[in-house]
Amino acid sequence: MHWLALRMTPGLGTRKAGRLIDIFRSPQAIFRASRSELQSAGLAPAVAQSVASGCGFEDAADQRQKMAAFGAELIPIRTPLYPANLKEIFDPPPVLFARGRVDLLHSPRLAIVGTRRPTAYGTQVATRLARDLAIAGLTISSGMARGIDTAAHKAVLEAGGNTVAVFGCGVDQVYPAENRKLASQIAEKGLLISEFPMGATAFPQNFPIRNRIISGFSLGVLVVEGGEYSGSAITAKLAAEQDREVFAVPGNITSKMSWGPNLLIKQGAKLVQEWNDVVTELKPEIRRQLSEVERKRLNINDLGLGETNGPEGASKLGSLAQNILRLLDHDGAKGLDILIDQVEGASPSEVIAGLFDLELNGLVRQLPGKSYIKVWSD
Repeated sequence: MHWLALRMTPGLGTRKAGRLIDIFRSPQAIFRASRSELQSAGLAPAVAQSVASGCGFEDAADQRQKMAAFGAELIPIRTPLYPANLKEIFDPPPVLFARGRVDLLHSPRLAIVGTRRPTAYGTQVATRLARDLAIAGLTISSGMARGIDTAAHKAVLEAGGNTVAVFGCGVDQVYPAENRKLASQIAEKGLLISEFPMGATAFPQNFPIRNRIISGFSLGVLVVEGGEYSGSAITAKLAAEQDREVFAVPGNITSKMSWGPNLLIKQGAKLVQEWNDVVTELKPEIRRQLSEVERKRLNINDLGLGETNGPEGASKLGSLAQNILRLLDHDGAKGLDILIDQVEGASPSEVIAGLFDLELNGLVRQLPGKSYIKVWSD
């Protein structure tokens, strides 16, 4: 109730509330503080009076009822459920409203964003990349807007993956209205989150505000299509400022929808043609998590590269990794496409999973251009 009251106090925005939490350490302490103490903490007299009077508690009680009706829960910034990387941004929201699988707040997330008016190419690319990245083990986050966002969410759900939608309104609202079914599916199989309270309308000014959450709680942002000054370009700019990875899919130079991603690539964003272009740029610990997800997906239990207990007990991935290692040389690199062609009886994802294991065990090193070379051992 104290966290809700803090969120519902008139005149107390995200930054002011965050400053109060830093000073007083808890919302209970904030509401116990005197008006003069609140003003000393930087609040204007009228806002300090609003806090001291506790006028936000009536709205907090109403919020709690609405949350119960929709199965939503509150995630304050001081609780373990709150995403750790979201705390790192300049102005993290003091609370998040959530509906669905809150465990996804602790999964590796990648944002896919783009124009609300995509070309057929943009929709196809967003669908394919979202599906492949979800299968690789990443949780795909986006804003459930028309166009690229919607295509990404739908592709992930169809692939049985994990997705998070960040709203610019209350999590009990749906915008755009035609995504009502999609919102219901995400609430059931994925996660809906927002910093806006229950019942909040999707005002236009809310969306640039919510974009900092999409980028801030993700490992990086992948832009598919968008204009130079589009919302996706804003999200990419925020990601760069937050020290997140920025990826972009190149497009036709004659298309206005390609201007944004092409410009990002010129400015240093990673060019993406397939899902592995994203995965190879992630930190080793994240890639290790994804490798584990891939092994589980392939129903692989024994992962020892050198261990064989006969054909029945040998690890499928271990055996595959050994086959890949035999195809590699110390003196010359071999491209991923060539390895996929040369390894018989294995899918591309299985070959990549085998390469992950070899890299993590220090037996193989990846070179630019998605080529691999065997590492000399002592």
